[in-house]
Amino acid sequence: MKENGSILIKTNFMDKKIINTAKAPAPIGPYSQAVVANNMLFVSGQIAINPATNELIAGDIPTETHQVMRNLHEILEEAGINFNHVIKTTIFLSDMNLFAQVNEVYGSYFSADYPARETVSVKGLPKNVNVEISMTAVM
Repeated sequence: MKENGSILIKTNFMDKKIINTAKAPAPIGPYSQAVVANNMLFVSGQIAINPATNELIAGDIPTETHQVMRNLHEILEEAGINFNHVIKTTIFLSDMNLFAQVNEVYGSYFSADYPARETVSVKGLPKNVNVEISMTAVM
């Protein structure tokens, strides 16, 4: 059953709703932008792709991070929630020296009561980006 670009899947143990919006980049592999299960939203890692052009936003790390956060915002909005519903994030960085700049941009999208988070440096990210962020939220 489709609802506004999303798909509702019934199983024996839970309802699973696939969240999909054209306002965020289409998945570049066999995964969904986000999945709702048992009133929890699990958002796949987002990178700095402009969904209107499908082009990677290259340049400085603040610009890249803002695009990632805009993509996450659009997915949350498609699910009917916002950053206040986020309970956990994971930030993947190409270099831990980028932490302060990413943290400053990331923090500007939340107001107090910040979600739990871990930030890790990894050897490589999709399309050689510098930052990828995934989220878990409550509905």
